[in-house]
Amino acid sequence: MEKHDGVLTEEDVSSCLSNLGHSATGLEHVYQFLCAPGRNLNNVSILCNYVHLQKLELPYNKIKDLSCVSHMPYLIILDASHNQLTDFFGFQPPKNLKEVNFSHNQMSVMTHLSAYSSLSKLNLDYNCFSEIGGLLHCDSLTHLSLAHNKISCISGLDNLPIKDLCLRGNQIEKIENVETLRTLQVLDLSLNRITSLSGLQNLHLLGSINLERNLISEIKEATHIHDLCLLRELNLQRNLVQEQLDYRLAVIFLLQHLTGLDQEKVTVEEKVSAVNKFDPPLEVVAAREHMSHMVYQLMQPQVIYDSTLPSLDSPYPMLVLTGPQACGKRELAHKLCREFNDFFAYGTCHTTRGPYFGEEDGSDYHFVTEEDFQNMIHMGKFLQTMQYAGHWYGLSREAIEAVAREGLACCVHMELEGVFSLKNSHFEPRYILMIPTDKEQYGRRLRTRALYTRTQIDRAVARVDTYALINRERPGFFDNVIPCDEPVEAYRTLRQVVKDYLGVEEQGGEDQSTTDNTSTASVTELKRDSLVDEALPAPFTRPETVFMSCSAPDMDPSDHNCRKYYNKVQVQLTPQKTSAELASIHRRQQLVREALMGKSPRAYTQLFKSYNLLPS
Repeated sequence: MEKHDGVLTEEDVSSCLSNLGHSATGLEHVYQFLCAPGRNLNNVSILCNYVHLQKLELPYNKIKDLSCVSHMPYLIILDASHNQLTDFFGFQPPKNLKEVNFSHNQMSVMTHLSAYSSLSKLNLDYNCFSEIGGLLHCDSLTHLSLAHNKISCISGLDNLPIKDLCLRGNQIEKIENVETLRTLQVLDLSLNRITSLSGLQNLHLLGSINLERNLISEIKEATHIHDLCLLRELNLQRNLVQEQLDYRLAVIFLLQHLTGLDQEKVTVEEKVSAVNKFDPPLEVVAAREHMSHMVYQLMQPQVIYDSTLPSLDSPYPMLVLTGPQACGKRELAHKLCREFNDFFAYGTCHTTRGPYFGEEDGSDYHFVTEEDFQNMIHMGKFLQTMQYAGHWYGLSREAIEAVAREGLACCVHMELEGVFSLKNSHFEPRYILMIPTDKEQYGRRLRTRALYTRTQIDRAVARVDTYALINRERPGFFDNVIPCDEPVEAYRTLRQVVKDYLGVEEQGGEDQSTTDNTSTASVTELKRDSLVDEALPAPFTRPETVFMSCSAPDMDPSDHNCRKYYNKVQVQLTPQKTSAELASIHRRQQLVREALMGKSPRAYTQLFKSYNLLPS
């Protein structure tokens, strides 16, 4: 046959055929594939005779007419990219046609493809389409690409089984009409004009989103895809949002399941850094606060504190009541200090919040301004600080020292964050958790106080579960747990726990339900007549007892701590004592000496018996 320019000839066809196999009927051997790229073809009508073709590839030619495909009923794959086609599917539909590539042509209108029920992959990149249409009955379509067209609105895709959708390089400003694409896994919307990620919330199978070179400017837009648990790849390159402070860590924090961001792998270290920056665990917050306080304290003149004496190897005794907001821990701490006033004194914390009704400055809290609080931090005044409900709370060194100078244990109350912070210090308190067991009753109690907003109440109630979780997952984190639904019963239990710690016993079958004044008088009399005279070993003793202990023959008078403590408390001693006081001092001296020798540890050693302060 005579050969003409741009016309496909038999000779050309013979050189382009491949893949010899059985025909669809199975009665003869035929060539199934034909590939003729880059031959400047404009006429392929000869292919009407090749009815057995299953794969036809004619890219990079000048073809305008593909009517020959109408004679290929068994065609499965068609590639006519980089041609001059203007007619959208201008042929009779092959029954089993699955993959079509019409990219880089001149098509502008999408017609209905209801007859193409087997079509699964359609590439229409680099054409002139301004809208999407004709695909509603393509029930097998899983891959659709319409990159670099003139599409301004996403539409015409309702309920299609698409898994991979590419709309790169269009004029789209808003993500819409995609909520019915339940099977969508890969979405490419790069090079558009999109300003928000709203619209992707319900696409729960999405694993990859490409939004490179759009107009996204706020990190908070990532919250729209926060619940897409299968999302692994996100590309926000060349968006204004990249200029935001801590952009990468912020996005990684919001989307912690990502493995790749902006075409870079998300490392484990980045995920940890993101969490520690934007929602650090209580341990991290506490560790940071403790390091800050230590640095600020080291910048101050160094002294030996009463709360570290008389023995640097023994922890200063403290009792910490912790629990959710308004669970009654402050009232219980005050009541405990009133009844056991020969053992405990209340450690008053500082706070930046205003006083509630009935609270007294200097008694319940030291109420200070935000500026004063921060100045105290920078001056190294605090042992621990925490933030709760937008306010700062802190336990100062002076609050403990004021109690230690009286020879008493310090009793304080604080929220969970404060406990984590205090556990980083050298102090080793007893921690007692006061926890509501009936959250509904607890919520009603908060509402009746009329001091908190609904948000604050909801948060406080929710934190009950946090306290319970910490207690359950960290055995020993709290030394004791007491239900606080009933204040009277809670204090009765707390009182007994403290008495067990101290080794104090009731005298003469004393009624447990006595009033506060009776109980206070009884216990005070008890200690004055017996306990104080019988057992006050070193770390918990009153100043005069420590003085006597240091003066005992068993102690080394050259010991620096002993001499310093001796000089400090000697000024406070009354020059004249009655015979009863001298007898009491003598008994205490003898018992303290025995306790220091490990013969008879008593009340205060029992409070911290788990720490083994004294030799056995």
